[in-house]
Amino acid sequence: MTEVVSENSEVTVLLVDDNPQNLKVLYETLKDKGYRLLIANEGEKALDLAHRHHPEVILLDIMMPEMDGYEVCERLKADPETSDCAVVFLSALDDLQAKVKGFSLGGADYISKPFQSLEVIARVKTHAQVIRLERELQARNRELQSDQARILNSISEGIYGLDENGIIEFANPAAAMIMGCPAEDLIGKSFFDLHFSTAAECQDSLPVMATCRQGVAENQRDIRMLRADGSGFPAEYRSTPKLDDGELHGAVVVFRDITVELDNELALEEARALVQEQRDQLAHTSRLTTMGEMAAGFAHEVNQPLTAITNYARVSKRMMAKEQPDLVLLQETLDKIEAQSHRASEIIRRIRRFMKKPATGKEVLSVPVLLEDTRQFAEVDMRNNEGGIDVRVEDDLPDVLADPVQVQQVALNLIRNALEATRSAESSTPVEVSARRCGDQCVRIQVLDHGVGVPEDAEEKLFHPFYTTKDEGMGIGLATCRSLIQAQGGDIGYERPEEGGACFYFTLPVANAEGKPCAAD
Repeated sequence: MTEVVSENSEVTVLLVDDNPQNLKVLYETLKDKGYRLLIANEGEKALDLAHRHHPEVILLDIMMPEMDGYEVCERLKADPETSDCAVVFLSALDDLQAKVKGFSLGGADYISKPFQSLEVIARVKTHAQVIRLERELQARNRELQSDQARILNSISEGIYGLDENGIIEFANPAAAMIMGCPAEDLIGKSFFDLHFSTAAECQDSLPVMATCRQGVAENQRDIRMLRADGSGFPAEYRSTPKLDDGELHGAVVVFRDITVELDNELALEEARALVQEQRDQLAHTSRLTTMGEMAAGFAHEVNQPLTAITNYARVSKRMMAKEQPDLVLLQETLDKIEAQSHRASEIIRRIRRFMKKPATGKEVLSVPVLLEDTRQFAEVDMRNNEGGIDVRVEDDLPDVLADPVQVQQVALNLIRNALEATRSAESSTPVEVSARRCGDQCVRIQVLDHGVGVPEDAEEKLFHPFYTTKDEGMGIGLATCRSLIQAQGGDIGYERPEEGGACFYFTLPVANAEGKPCAAD
């Protein structure tokens, strides 16, 4: 007899007994308890029902014809589909050996005949709850393991699980792909023998060794690891200890092949070097352009001391032609010749210094000296634009760390623009060049004019390449200035004065600022 009595419950109980009366008693006892009840009167049918319905609890009679309860239990426990069922033996036997045999075969409990209803109800309830919780836990574990497997399989970095001796216990697909062999071929092998040269004298210093033996986390980049075929590759790895209640059980290693990454970094560094070379070339071209624009003025500057030298030389010759030359006056005249030659030499020195390509590296610079040198250099533009330059430097201003040629180029460019703007506005107010400390890390240098100012729609584009507000401008001056100042570790910008005109500023790092960021306040 096989019958499904109820199908609207969560917990399934299988009743197995060859005695119909016993089955009826069990059924009457459990029918109102909300269980789904299955009934079988012999072993084969019991096994079939158990395999198809996976009951939580099986009340199993021991003494049955053809196949007794012991054999049924043994076969239930041997089948993975039914091995987790709670088997409660039913028997009139009350000897210890029968119970021991039942428990040894995987039985969970024992109920003696004749049945006591309350005992049957209590034991079924207890075992049903236990099995239900165990199955829910197993299902959750399978779900977590499935999630874990999906995560590990989707990660592009190789992952190893190592025991305390460095033996690989787990390897994800990415590790197998990096190694160039199936994951199962990696299991059981020594991580150190597989990936590194394990010479005895250097074993203690091998990567991950400290994690496996001492529980010390490690993180290294650009180390050489070996593949299964013996070829090497640059790698980055992180290793963390596997701890259980404070006891070390090995390490988890995450690693990746950084060959492409290193190649990209090298290419990026080469591109940066090329860009910097082009920036330096552009800056040098800009200086040549500036010098071409100022050539006529400098010719006049140099011509003045040369003319004076010529005149003083003629006077000296006339004095020496006399029978009794005035040696004191002759000495004074020669001193004037020397002074004018120094003046011409200084003009040429400034031109040559401005024209040369800057040497590699930066120097500690005195801001007052730098600005005064720039002011003298701008005297040609000052005369051409019929303007003036007023330099104001804050007391006790610290030295800065920068390239003198490039900084002077920026300052000169801003001053020349200011002089041109002042002339365009037909203003006689001098251009104001000032320097002050800006926080603890920077010096701020600004150039303020009272000229025509900058259109409002041009402010955001002033430092963009090829943008200009001049009719004949090329739009590379301010863009070059920004590049040069950023290369010094400073900042450059524009402010609109309330009284009109324009104010351009830039910052430079203080010489002892130790590489900290330098920005205007």
